[in-house]
Amino acid sequence: METEIQKENEEKKEYLKSYRRAVKREKDILDEIQRLRADKMFPSVTNDGMPKGSSQSDLSDYIAILDEQIELLKAERLEKARCYQKIERQIKKMENENEREILRLRYIQGLKWHEVENKMGFSREWTLKLHGRALRNFKM
Repeated sequence: METEIQKENEEKKEYLKSYRRAVKREKDILDEIQRLRADKMFPSVTNDGMPKGSSQSDLSDYIAILDEQIELLKAERLEKARCYQKIERQIKKMENENEREILRLRYIQGLKWHEVENKMGFSREWTLKLHGRALRNFKM
């Protein structure tokens, strides 16, 4: 019975962590878009004295890649918003305010345990105990 509860709690943690993964993925794509834009604005210069042709195809390839990354970013942002909305709805259904708060701080805001403890004003032991109780009461 105990291992079944642990397994269920681990599944809930992974589910709750999916929002932070979506946030990270969105940031990675945004960083990639900024890198692509910077690469095009400040291309590396090769000064070998040889004449070069038009870079029109390079520019169109770049624009296509950039457009693809922007579309991916839009899709990731939408996925992140849906994930947040679903998790937040489930957290709001919980009865205990402290349990709701600990899940928001840890999984929505992505705070580390010591930050959660400081924000809530609880000891490490009590924070972890409250977290365990919150997981048990969280319905996926």
